[in-house]
Amino acid sequence: MSARTTMSRRRWMTAGLAVGALLVAGCTSNTPEPEADAPQDAGEQIAVGANDEPGDEVVIGFSAPAADHGWMGAITAAARAEAEKYEDVDLRVAEGTNDVNLQISQVEQFINDGVDAIVLLPFDGAALTEVATQAMEAGITVVNVDREFSSPFAARTTILGDNYGMGVSAGTYICEQLGDNPDAVVAEIAGIDSLPLTQDRSQGFADALDDCGLEVSNRVAADFTVQGGQQAAANLLQAAPKIDALWNHDDDQGVGVMAAIEEAGRDEFLMVGGAGSKNVMEDIQAGDSVLKATVVYPSTQAADGVRLARLLVQQKALGDLVEVEVPRTIQLYAPVVTADNVEQYLPTAFES
Repeated sequence: MSARTTMSRRRWMTAGLAVGALLVAGCTSNTPEPEADAPQDAGEQIAVGANDEPGDEVVIGFSAPAADHGWMGAITAAARAEAEKYEDVDLRVAEGTNDVNLQISQVEQFINDGVDAIVLLPFDGAALTEVATQAMEAGITVVNVDREFSSPFAARTTILGDNYGMGVSAGTYICEQLGDNPDAVVAEIAGIDSLPLTQDRSQGFADALDDCGLEVSNRVAADFTVQGGQQAAANLLQAAPKIDALWNHDDDQGVGVMAAIEEAGRDEFLMVGGAGSKNVMEDIQAGDSVLKATVVYPSTQAADGVRLARLLVQQKALGDLVEVEVPRTIQLYAPVVTADNVEQYLPTAFES
């Protein structure tokens, strides 16, 4: 492995860790660890800083797609749990829907109700842009989560995962494991190919592999479902009699991918997952399968959105930044979870 490769990868990981640590601290924690002998109610947040002290009540409308996917279900559950930590937050959750017109009507109802803020993970960012803009024009603070609107006027702040970064993190890990083998066979099971998020993940993966002289030898696309993952993996394994490393974009479809691998009796390669599900992390922890790592796509984005909405309405800033305003865009880091650090990430992992 060349010195250039090692240094470029090290710069990526170091920069990502630093930015990720800053943003997570700024968004989700302005509270120091309590002293060991200090009394604490298990369900109550300790108010020690200006950001944590109760303020004027903030009514937040929340809308997201249907929880037909483990990650999406975790998004809404985390938003509810986060709101419950604050006595000054009234979170009103609309029923999850994949019907764009219904989601638009939900936002319209929030506008009519005169909520203070809307945290919105749109089923389709472009389709929800107009109604989100209407909310902003009505003086309602909009926090856009995960799927971006097509206009900067539709939201005050946008909080995102890092799809390209997921690919880079997965490729970087595989390079570290296989980079000394220029003939290594690397396979990829993507999500839905027509989606920009899938394209970004694949591009990041290809770029990271290229940095150490590897490339994707076999690639198939699935559809983020268990059934789709199993069929795609079966096709891939039949086409590739030998694989050294496999990256699967999504841990929910990964349930099917693992079923196909076990059915085929294949164990000659290492596998990296994507998104960060609890069952995958437990497999990594157990160390008895091909799963050696997964790349996190945080299911805490909407929870952070709730916190950001509260700060914005109460005219507060991120406690760990010098800047006196909440940033326009926050992008969360995509860390690699391995047996060495899995215990750190299990508490926020989602159920597939």
